[in-house]
Amino acid sequence: MSALAAEHFAGSNKLFSTIWIWLLLLTGIEVFLGYRPMPLRFMITILLGLSVIKAALIVAYFMHLKFERLSLILTVVPMLVICICLLFVFFPDSFRSSGLRYKFKEPPPVVKSEEQ
Repeated sequence: MSALAAEHFAGSNKLFSTIWIWLLLLTGIEVFLGYRPMPLRFMITILLGLSVIKAALIVAYFMHLKFERLSLILTVVPMLVICICLLFVFFPDSFRSSGLRYKFKEPPPVVKSEEQ
């Protein structure tokens, strides 16, 4: 019975409350940094880092991946790598299409109908 209980540990209310408080604290820091004047690249780097930490806490504790078997993690991690690789494959297309957008200096073309 103890082997089954050790294999299927799902956490306690104290653990989840602690993780929830950490998530609230990290969100508060993100909101505070959002209103602070600082260089954009520096702010984005900090906010992305805090978001990754929050995502890791959510995945590990609230989705119970910290307590799951290694086989489940070996199923999820390759899919994450594939999604990131797909993002890098399609990311250059955003630069290619940037020249197709209208410029702010010239108004968009007006299509006249035959009724006028």
